[in-house]
Amino acid sequence: MSQQAITAPDQQGASGEAASDRRDVLHFDIGGMTCAACSARIEKVLSRTPGVLRASVNLPLETAVVETDGSLSADDIEDKVAATGYSASERSGGWQAERQRQEEADERAHAEEQRTTFILVLSALLTAPMIVGMAGMPFGLALMPPPVVQAVLATIVQFMVGSRFYVGAFKAVRAGSANMDVLVALGTSAAYFYSLALTVLAWPGHPGHLYFEASAVILTLILFGKLMEARAKRSTTAAIRSLSELRPQTAHRIVGDTVETIAIEALFPGDRILVKPGERVPADGVVVEGESELDESLITGESMPVARAPGGEVTGGTINGSGALTIDVSALGADSKLAAIIRLVENAQTAKAPVQKLVDQVSAIFVPVVLVIAAATFAGWWFTGASLDAAIGATVAVLVIACPCALGLATPTALVAGTGAAARAGILIRDIEALEVAHNVTTVVFDKTGTLTVGEPRLTDLRAFDRNDDRLLRIAASAQLPSEHPLARAIVEAAGERGLELSRPTSFRAIAGQGIVAEIAGETVLIGNTRLMDANGIDTFLTKQIARELEGQGKTCSTMAIAGRAVGVLAMADTLRPETPAALERLEAMGVATVMLTGDTETVARAVAQGLPLGEIVAGVPPEGKAERISELMNEGRIVAMVGDGVNDAPALAAASIGIAMGSGSEVAMETAGITLMRSRPDLVADALDVSRATVRKIRQNLFWAFIYNVVGVPLAAFGLLTPAIAGAAMALSSVSVVTNAGLLRRWKPRSR
Repeated sequence: MSQQAITAPDQQGASGEAASDRRDVLHFDIGGMTCAACSARIEKVLSRTPGVLRASVNLPLETAVVETDGSLSADDIEDKVAATGYSASERSGGWQAERQRQEEADERAHAEEQRTTFILVLSALLTAPMIVGMAGMPFGLALMPPPVVQAVLATIVQFMVGSRFYVGAFKAVRAGSANMDVLVALGTSAAYFYSLALTVLAWPGHPGHLYFEASAVILTLILFGKLMEARAKRSTTAAIRSLSELRPQTAHRIVGDTVETIAIEALFPGDRILVKPGERVPADGVVVEGESELDESLITGESMPVARAPGGEVTGGTINGSGALTIDVSALGADSKLAAIIRLVENAQTAKAPVQKLVDQVSAIFVPVVLVIAAATFAGWWFTGASLDAAIGATVAVLVIACPCALGLATPTALVAGTGAAARAGILIRDIEALEVAHNVTTVVFDKTGTLTVGEPRLTDLRAFDRNDDRLLRIAASAQLPSEHPLARAIVEAAGERGLELSRPTSFRAIAGQGIVAEIAGETVLIGNTRLMDANGIDTFLTKQIARELEGQGKTCSTMAIAGRAVGVLAMADTLRPETPAALERLEAMGVATVMLTGDTETVARAVAQGLPLGEIVAGVPPEGKAERISELMNEGRIVAMVGDGVNDAPALAAASIGIAMGSGSEVAMETAGITLMRSRPDLVADALDVSRATVRKIRQNLFWAFIYNVVGVPLAAFGLLTPAIAGAAMALSSVSVVTNAGLLRRWKPRSR
């Protein structure tokens, strides 16, 4: 077993210099971005604008944060963005307006996804006849449609699908750069217009070899990649919206002797509100009256309800238990803890650099080089006395073999094969960035509750003073049948597992923060903590000794008394998942360091981690502290994967190099993470890293094969050693190599079963 280092979180509060009065931070919604080059262009232009101190553009969220010295207005920034060919509008308004903006953004993304899916299906259907004809050529089968039919089908695809690439290419060229859109527009246009010219000039005869199928296939496949990007962007927006929806839209404000229901926007710090049983707390505040247990699992990730009494602090978004609470509001909207978590998620996602930039960066160099080579080829042939047809043929051969068919296939084919194999194993990988990062992971940080553990309390110990454990459990479970408390459910479930026959109590009363009082067979049964026992005059000398021992093991204890006398102790705890030890051992064997990060106490964390090969344990960490600890690990040069399942884990999942969410966890965690484990088994983490490594290897191999054909083929085409037909064949061969190589990923199998 590895040596464990147990540390507590830094209690020192964050401090820093107050912002200057001349500094303004403006937030904008950005429209018109299609790729990483777009966001990079806007960020570059804004950063170079006099008066701008810092600019950050978030492509997935389609937002920008601009810090100025106070000399620029929002209109100035909007005009600057408009000059680059995109749109910007300042974000303003309260929480409700923010939620509405998020819903509208999600609706736009959903509509765009539906439109892209429709165009993709239509494009595939139009391309299919030409693909069938191309597939039949090696076998001598004349299945290719007539040239005119090819021209009609390819024309629809070229201008229906290709329009977005032409627009993107125009913007890139106008901005003085070259991206994937330029490469796609250039290659497909060369193949399409050359084939169209041959078809028109040879009419009504046969024009010879055409490249209509090449342009159509390229556009269809690359559109498939755009669809995957759209889905990734939509899921990112949904993660932020899901966090926002944790806060209710109304609150019950107390005014004098009356209670009025108002919109959350009408609340102000200092207002007094009533939170009824079962409702979500609308704002951060302090309890002034009433006692209850709050379900803070969505915020803190811990499964045990937390008792709150006068003087206790509550967090907006948590769920009230069985008692009514009167609360003085202390923080709202952007100042609330929930809003802070949302900002942490947004900021962490903004800082990430999509791996798709690799292709755009290569294209920025590749496209100008190909254009220069094509122009030089035409000039060379023309000025050496060759015919116009020969000069055009060599030039088109250069452009056709440089057409990014294999480049367009390299990533999607490996991604589909790898993610498909992973999905069959219950591992959902959101995008290529997740793959790229996961294969380099050096440290895996686990949340405790719901990740390494089951995530809900289980009965672990029974200490009946008369040694009749079944009788103690039967009475305890019967007394708590009416209760919805998690500890009560754990006791009832344990009785069911033993097959004990239960009977409903004739009376039942839950006392917030203490326990329950019930009557069974004419006798009064009390189950709860020391406060409940002391209030009813029960001698707890022996039970305190037993409870001290069990609580030292990280367990929660309840004393049970019948007819005024203590009869036993019941202990509950969140138990380890069966796969946890093997999962940690496998990661250790892979050379990956492991850390457990939890908001629970050090005593509980130490008890859970006993005997596990964990390198480090960090306990007592609030949600914002988890993200800070992740950042500290990354600052040490580590590639960090965070594994969690709760809303409290969302900032850490977003801040980590890669987030891995358990499928049994919250929707927010799964939407924030790059990888989701559909089976709540921690041993799938090692499988996720393994399939990521295999897939990234295939992507890199595919990119190599895609470019090697260009490196070898372009010079040959320029010197007339490749005709356009041979260039097309070479381009097709490169595609076959890429697809075949990616198909080998289907053989990958997970080790966990």
